[in-house]
Amino acid sequence: MTERRNIFLHGLSMTLRRSPALIWTYVFNLGLALIFSIRFHAQFAAILDHSLAAQRLSNGFDLSAVAEAFMRLDDGPSGGRAGSYGSVPLFLIVYFLLVPGTLFCYQTSSPARISTLLHQGLLYFWRFLRITILTLIVSGIILGLLSFLQTKWAEHVDDHAVGLHSFLARMTGVAIILVVACFLRLYFDLVEVYTVQIGLQIRGNGESDRRVRRTLGPAWRLLRANFAEAFPIFIFLAILGAAAVLLTARVSVHMLAQPRVWPMFLLSQIGLFLMLFTRFWQRGVETSMALQYPIDPPSQLPIRPVVSYPPVAPVVPPVQPLHRLADDPIGTPISGSVAQPLASADDPIPNPEPASPSLEEPDLGISHRDPNKPPL
Repeated sequence: MTERRNIFLHGLSMTLRRSPALIWTYVFNLGLALIFSIRFHAQFAAILDHSLAAQRLSNGFDLSAVAEAFMRLDDGPSGGRAGSYGSVPLFLIVYFLLVPGTLFCYQTSSPARISTLLHQGLLYFWRFLRITILTLIVSGIILGLLSFLQTKWAEHVDDHAVGLHSFLARMTGVAIILVVACFLRLYFDLVEVYTVQIGLQIRGNGESDRRVRRTLGPAWRLLRANFAEAFPIFIFLAILGAAAVLLTARVSVHMLAQPRVWPMFLLSQIGLFLMLFTRFWQRGVETSMALQYPIDPPSQLPIRPVVSYPPVAPVVPPVQPLHRLADDPIGTPISGSVAQPLASADDPIPNPEPASPSLEEPDLGISHRDPNKPPL
């Protein structure tokens, strides 16, 4: 585990240093919005160009007129809203390409070039698609059950309370659903972060780790261990982004009756950009937390039992001294002859050189001279 960091500030730093990923995501979203707004413009024009109800939009913007026109899009000659549903698959494709690339740049400190984002998005495309399907299944079950309970709770409140008390009781149930939804969103965000992290590891077969199921447990343990720190930050950033959109939208509504459109468009785009920035900030916080608690790479070798054996001392043959010749007074090395080892007590071969005899009387064969007798 690396040194403990402030995930809030480190996530902000990570988002600012990889700002091209944020900018490219905003550009793609803006391009999609402009492309599909052209069809909406044609549909609204077919209904309002020859209607007196359009005066309620040109002289003073009336939201009820917009809502009514939107409900009558299916009656127009342009084919209704069927074409607008094509934006959803295209948006998901852009999401599956840019988000994995952004998380890859966050974790590897790679430059957030558009080529890097799209290349990594293609590598992680099917993995993020599986995560999205799993998110929809789990969230649908949990949030569907909570919505059913919220409906029953609202009926109970209507029967027993009115006024402000009824409103607060209803909003309590809605707040619980939103908190649970944020919890699920944070958990599956961590699953995506860990999916990119293990994708950087190489398995024994030489390929990257593609097992999404391997990230479910570590993501849950990470969220449970850091819930008191991570969840409030996630909620705060979500509220900050929503507040930016609501504030700019409210100001834009008051600017609708002006003859110039570009200030309203610019202000609304600032709000959407700030909301997108807080979302990338959340991703940076999650990445910072996951980098401090990484998934250890699995062992690529089979695990075998370890058998302990007693240490075996090396066998060293004994070194025995060599005989030297008796007439070698200075102990020079023996050359030209074979040295023989000393005979030990257990040696069956006796020493070939016989021992000198010890005589009790002088040898008669040797002439002995008396030192008191003068020489001849």
